[in-house]
Amino acid sequence: MKGIGEWIQQFFRIPISEYSLLARAFNPVYFDANEWVSLAKEAGMNYMVVTAKHHDGFCLFKSEADSWNVCDATPFGRDIIGELSAACAKQGLKFGVYYSQELDWHEPDGGGWAAGKSWFGETGKKSDAFWVNNWDFPDDSKKDYSRYFEKKIKTQVKELLTNYGEISLIWFDTPINISKEQSMELYEMVKKYQPDCLVNSRIGNGVGDYVSTGDNEIPEGSMKEALAESPATLNDTWGYKSFDNNWKSPERVREIREHLNARGINYLLNVGPDPLGRIPGPAADILIKAK
Repeated sequence: MKGIGEWIQQFFRIPISEYSLLARAFNPVYFDANEWVSLAKEAGMNYMVVTAKHHDGFCLFKSEADSWNVCDATPFGRDIIGELSAACAKQGLKFGVYYSQELDWHEPDGGGWAAGKSWFGETGKKSDAFWVNNWDFPDDSKKDYSRYFEKKIKTQVKELLTNYGEISLIWFDTPINISKEQSMELYEMVKKYQPDCLVNSRIGNGVGDYVSTGDNEIPEGSMKEALAESPATLNDTWGYKSFDNNWKSPERVREIREHLNARGINYLLNVGPDPLGRIPGPAADILIKAK
C-alpha cells in the first residue's frame, strides 16, 4: 500500500468481519517491556508514549468496554500497557499513552465523518479514503458520536487513568466531531484521576496543556506556546511496514532534535514494533547512535 501502514484497514476498506479476525493471529512472543524501556533510556529519552488504541479500535489493554483487545481476543493474552507501565515505573521513565478518542473504524458511531476525504501517498493528492468507516457503516446520518463517546471513550479513558499507576501524559488524536463540552469532559476526567498528567492539544477545541505540532512538522522558529512537542517518524510510517526502509540517518535525527530543543520543543520520536513485538534493528541503531 501507499502511505502510512497503520491506515491499512481504511486504505483497502477492509470489512470489520475480515479485519477483526487478525486478532486471532496476534501473538508478539518476543515482546519484552523491560527491553523496550531499557532501549529508550539508553537512547536518552525521558518519557515513553505507547499507543493504547489507534483508529482501528483495537486496544493493547484489558477493557470492559470492548472485548476486542489484546487480553480477550488474541492468543498472546497479556496486557501490554500494563507491562510497559510497570517497566517504566521500575526503571524511572515517565509513562504516557496515546488514545484515539475520535476515529474508531470498529464502531458504527466512530467519529470523523465531518472531515471529508483523507490524505495518502503523494503530498497534495487526495485518495478515495475517508476518515470514517463508511464501507461497513455507509449512512452518516445514522451515526451519533455522543453514543460512542458515552459507551466506549469515557470508559476506556477512565480505565487507562485508574488501572496503570502514574500516567504522566495522555496523547489524544484527530478531533473532528468531538464537541467542546466533550473535550472538556475528558480533560477534567484526566485531572480528576491523574492531576499531574499532561494532556496534548489534539484532545480538540483548544483544550489541553501543551501543543502537539502536525505529524513530522519541524517548526522553523520558536513557538508562542510555552510547551510544545513535535511527533515524528524514523522512517515514513508510524506503525510497522516491512518494506518501508526510508530510515533517517542518526545524524539527521540528532540535527532535528537539536533544532527543536533550541526552540524549546520536545522531540517525540516514533518506533513501529514488528509483529513479533520487537523494535526493528534499524530503529534501535538510529536511536542509540543519535544520542
